[in-house]
Amino acid sequence: MLEERLRELVFASPTLMRVLNLASRLDLPQWRLVSGCIYQTVWNALTGRPADYGIKDYDLFYFDDADLSYEAENIHIQRMKRIAPDDIRSKIEIRNQARVHLWFAQRFGEPYEPNASTDHALLRFVATAYAVGVRLARDEHLDIIAPFGLEALFAMRLTPNPLRPLSRHWAEITRSARARWPEATIDAQHPPSLPEAEGE
Repeated sequence: MLEERLRELVFASPTLMRVLNLASRLDLPQWRLVSGCIYQTVWNALTGRPADYGIKDYDLFYFDDADLSYEAENIHIQRMKRIAPDDIRSKIEIRNQARVHLWFAQRFGEPYEPNASTDHALLRFVATAYAVGVRLARDEHLDIIAPFGLEALFAMRLTPNPLRPLSRHWAEITRSARARWPEATIDAQHPPSLPEAEGE
């Protein structure tokens, strides 16, 4: 039921659909639109806000371990810039999840082991509600991945990811979310670890 509701909300967002269709045109390996733009669209619908309220960017993940250079990733970034309209071009952020481990520790001060796939990268997100990705299939079906389920997302509850240590930026991340969506609740306690996920 929650998956169907999520599909309805994504299809009802003109901007999300524009980005999804652009991503379909690029057809990157294992691509998904993930995290912020997804959970924020849901929270806007739940609280009666405009669909695009508070959405800063649109994270487009893909996975290609054949070439881990930034130059290879940048080819796709530039491809998107050529086809994206002016009003959303700068908001679409493309990241090859096969190379995140090369820069994550330096940028965020936390260790990061290599990902095995795009979907595996969702297991690394700091909050369970953030771990949601979607992809528009060739038959226009919206494929959804949510390794922790969708309950926390629709409850507007930020719970730390039990598969990783509590992020050192947890307070800052949750404060930013609450500033835009004060209806959200924050679980400050780190839950007991779940069984090891496949690929971890």
